[in-house]
Amino acid sequence: MRLLLDTSTFLWWIAGDSRLPKPVRDQLLDPSNEVFLSCVSTWEIVVKNILGKLPLPAPAASYVSNQRSRHRIDTLPLTESSVVHLQKLPQLHRDPFDRMLICQCLEHGLRLVTSDAQVVAYPVPTLWL
Repeated sequence: MRLLLDTSTFLWWIAGDSRLPKPVRDQLLDPSNEVFLSCVSTWEIVVKNILGKLPLPAPAASYVSNQRSRHRIDTLPLTESSVVHLQKLPQLHRDPFDRMLICQCLEHGLRLVTSDAQVVAYPVPTLWL
């Protein structure tokens, strides 16, 4: 499977948080799966860190990069072809970061790893919900 972690999932995964169910952890550990973190999630982490809403043990940019490498997670850039999917999405979810992740999943054939119940209303495959 090709998996795109949403921001919360990434943060829980790297922290070993118990909110991440065992079946999800198993899929993230499966070497046959490709696991990605979007630059959109990095953007969200940096913004929340700057605003003081997300304390991190190191500067956000280096922290995310180091954790991605440590956990063998590839980066997924945001492309124009992903962004244009926005015009097709119904206005069900107001979070712009999550909407971009949905667009990237549609563009790249990825399964979104998320606990966000609002995402399942979109035509994107998910893991977890």
